[in-house]
Amino acid sequence: MNETLFIIEKIFNSFFLIFSIVIFLTYIIMAIISAIALFEYIQKNRSVDYSVLLSSPFTPSISVIAPAFNEGKSIIENTRALLSLYYNDFEIIIVNDGSTDDSFDKIVKAYDLIKVDYYVNMRLKTKNIRGIYKSTNKSFQKLTFIDKENGGKFDALNAGINVSKNDLFVAIDVDSIIESDALLKLVKPFTEETDKKIIATGGVIRIVNDCEIIDGQIVKINLPKKIWTKIQVLEYTRAFLMGRMAWSKLDGLLLISGALGMFNREIVIESGGYADTVGEDMELIVRIRRYMVEQNQKYKVEYIPDPLCWTEAPENLKILGRQRNRWARGTIDTLRIHKKIFFNKKYGKMGMLGYPYWFFFEWLASLFEALGLMYLIVLIVLDRVNWNFLFLMFIFVYSFAIAFSSWALLYEELTFRKYKRKTDLLKLYLTALIEPIIYHPISVFFSLKGNIDYFRGKTGWGEMKKTGFKKK
Repeated sequence: MNETLFIIEKIFNSFFLIFSIVIFLTYIIMAIISAIALFEYIQKNRSVDYSVLLSSPFTPSISVIAPAFNEGKSIIENTRALLSLYYNDFEIIIVNDGSTDDSFDKIVKAYDLIKVDYYVNMRLKTKNIRGIYKSTNKSFQKLTFIDKENGGKFDALNAGINVSKNDLFVAIDVDSIIESDALLKLVKPFTEETDKKIIATGGVIRIVNDCEIIDGQIVKINLPKKIWTKIQVLEYTRAFLMGRMAWSKLDGLLLISGALGMFNREIVIESGGYADTVGEDMELIVRIRRYMVEQNQKYKVEYIPDPLCWTEAPENLKILGRQRNRWARGTIDTLRIHKKIFFNKKYGKMGMLGYPYWFFFEWLASLFEALGLMYLIVLIVLDRVNWNFLFLMFIFVYSFAIAFSSWALLYEELTFRKYKRKTDLLKLYLTALIEPIIYHPISVFFSLKGNIDYFRGKTGWGEMKKTGFKKK
């Protein structure tokens, strides 16, 4: 019996040790690659004159599509921000996805909207469109408002794509605030196409909570006051400046945030549009990349490290848990749908690097952590814990987590430095000290619950209650 326990213990110890070493090495490599990519981007774009793009007759036309469901608290301000974007040829399409609050009444009144006859080429199947509205005010001639039956975010985006008339489209969450020059920066890679066709670009997403906003514009950037939103600032900084920057450089990027992404409209339509999944943003990127490979077309997905979009993050654990639960289910669903890519040389770096990383480190890692915790409890009960080794491992993991967050904050300070006050940086470093102990176990629990809910067949988003943007 003791010999069997010894063998089992040795297997588990070896597995967790090897897996941990691989994770640490992977993160270090990604941090180095991100640093190189950031440096190259800054050097390349330091002297770019975006006004040339603004005045060029060859700049592609853009449709900005913003699905809205019960966004009455902020829909007026956000629509105003979208209308003030700095670009020469674009339209704004707000899609009311069967809202049950006052979103419809508010936007119709605020922008003098009336129902119009409008031909729609339904290339993507969607729920019934009840009406399309345009403004009687010439100041809002770029605005198109779609009122439709509720079908979910994916359905609303597909409806917007059907109505859109331009070469490129931007998918944006209506509860987000986009930087005024975001379209210029997102479209730039499309104007630089060489032998590879640009099919999508994405940018950095930041947290807007507690920032001061007037008329849909951020007039003062503040660090969020609540601890859970501060932690999300750290998460977003690591994910965007280190994770996605590295994967873009490696050509293995599998995700452009649903909060902001620019796409080749025709490629998206030909590949089937957005799918009915809670992770529609990730699934679309994988599918259009897969489509390009299967059509034998050279392509590229670009990532812009500039902070281009600000989104409202959950301020309490209940809503945050629903969001992370959905993210976990969306990841699993995308990996399942496109399992053919897994270690398939045909799909290049996406199949050999991107997909395996997401499979092992974005999906299974949380399950392995939960398994490791249960294994530790068993060892404690059996009195087989080497406490000295366990303490050293804890110090090492904790120190690595802090170092990784500090590295991300350093990238932020050396590049875009959106938080100007020194006290804000100090607060983020203090947050980094407590995040591994307080938040990370909770995050693992959210992910674990997302896995359980997925395999139990849960498909809904769950209520994502927003506080709305506050004016100062």
